[in-house]
Amino acid sequence: MSDETRAPVPGPATITADDPRYPSLLHGTNHRFPGAYDAVRVVTTTEQVVAAVAEAVAAGKRVSVRSGGHGFENLAAEGIEVLVDLSEMTDVRYDPARRAFAIEAGATLGHVYRVLFKNWGVTIPAGECPEVGAGGHITGGGYGPLSRSLGAVVDYLYAVEVVVVDADGSARAVVATREPGDPHHDLWWAHTGGGGGTFGVVTRFWMRSPDAGAEVTDPALLLPKAPSRWRSGMVVWSWEAMTEEAFTTLQRNFGAWFERNSGPDSPYAPLAGFFHGTHRSGFGLTVGAHIDADVPDAEKLMDAFFDEVSAGVDAAPLMRHQQVRPWLYVSSYPNWGDPGDAFTRRIKIKAAYLRKGYSDRQIGALYRHLTREEASPAQLILIGYGGRVNTVDPAATATAQRDAVLKAAFMSVWSSEVEDETNIHLLREMYREVYEETGGVPVPDGANDGSYVNYADRDLADPEWNTSGVPWHTLYYKDNYPRLQRVKAAYDPRDEFRHALSIRLPD
Repeated sequence: MSDETRAPVPGPATITADDPRYPSLLHGTNHRFPGAYDAVRVVTTTEQVVAAVAEAVAAGKRVSVRSGGHGFENLAAEGIEVLVDLSEMTDVRYDPARRAFAIEAGATLGHVYRVLFKNWGVTIPAGECPEVGAGGHITGGGYGPLSRSLGAVVDYLYAVEVVVVDADGSARAVVATREPGDPHHDLWWAHTGGGGGTFGVVTRFWMRSPDAGAEVTDPALLLPKAPSRWRSGMVVWSWEAMTEEAFTTLQRNFGAWFERNSGPDSPYAPLAGFFHGTHRSGFGLTVGAHIDADVPDAEKLMDAFFDEVSAGVDAAPLMRHQQVRPWLYVSSYPNWGDPGDAFTRRIKIKAAYLRKGYSDRQIGALYRHLTREEASPAQLILIGYGGRVNTVDPAATATAQRDAVLKAAFMSVWSSEVEDETNIHLLREMYREVYEETGGVPVPDGANDGSYVNYADRDLADPEWNTSGVPWHTLYYKDNYPRLQRVKAAYDPRDEFRHALSIRLPD
């Protein structure tokens, strides 16, 4: 098709409260936070983003951005008058000029996986929820089942395009790369884990393996080869069979296994293991794992993992199994891994990086809260981390946590607004008791390494729930925060892009 006959680029659409489309655009996945926007600007090009941001700034209106809409906190709605909706910017293509794969910020991970796999047989080590948008996921330092063997997704970020607002209020698009001589190199660095909605509007990423030399021009060699088949397995226990002693043994085993097996050269580095436990009124307890089915001895590695984690657990599992399915089915199947369902979409999450498994005191706190008499939607998810992620210097990217072996997610998902206060309080109490020795939050020390900004949690900035004296930005960014502030001052000197957990301008 020639350029003359190509269909015109749609948009921008400006949707206001009198438009029948407006109610459908007020919130993303988390139904706790509907917006009350003057306008939602649905855009399809970088030029449209520049115009939308410029118009909002000129009118003195607060502006924010949404790509996939998987926000766990009220960061893209509270006080926002103009929302720039990137969900129709979904192009994924190879860019020969940059020898990298261009991914627009509104593309969902499932779409990214499909296009990369079908056209070039490659992938990126991003998340396992295919409906998550690339924009926030990559910017916040995303990870997924391939990260232990390949690294964090930001380790593959070659360049990023950002619409920024200068001191005079004018908007422009800037492309920043990881090339050391790039005058915008610091802006690239800030988007390797600095979080979304804080420097400008990301419109496009370019991805390329960090070790791809200048001589490599074949697109199929510029990102990791995707698995052909994916082996998944799980061991499941019911709460009826689980005593406190068995729960304690299971948790001890799980944490100790990752302490032993999270080096980049470990034969278990390709194995992505997890623990998922609901309240006793829910499903039960699961230890699961994923691995590229073509890794040598993949089945044996997974069996050994299950054997070691369940050793001495005096409770018979309901099931234990493994299965192999095509990679694309697992990586891009709709709603795989997404929290809740079409009606259960009120979400609260709290997070932590772990350098060690939980102590007996912490395991006791978890057991008390997960078996309390009062029903609760609270659940604990522990995800294997480390491996190749931990080969990168903490200052090389904005993702500072580079020696953790696990990530923790404390999450509740429910349906009714009338249950908000109770369910949020139950989750807060569980998290605070687990981390009571460090002021209710995972202060970086020998066992903890702060929190994960993509699982945003405003409680970390609330002195009622964070009594540690350690500020929220240290929990998220550690020693990288001052540099992030300098980037903020350089590219958003008016603080146009701000929310409860955005990078603050330096004093």
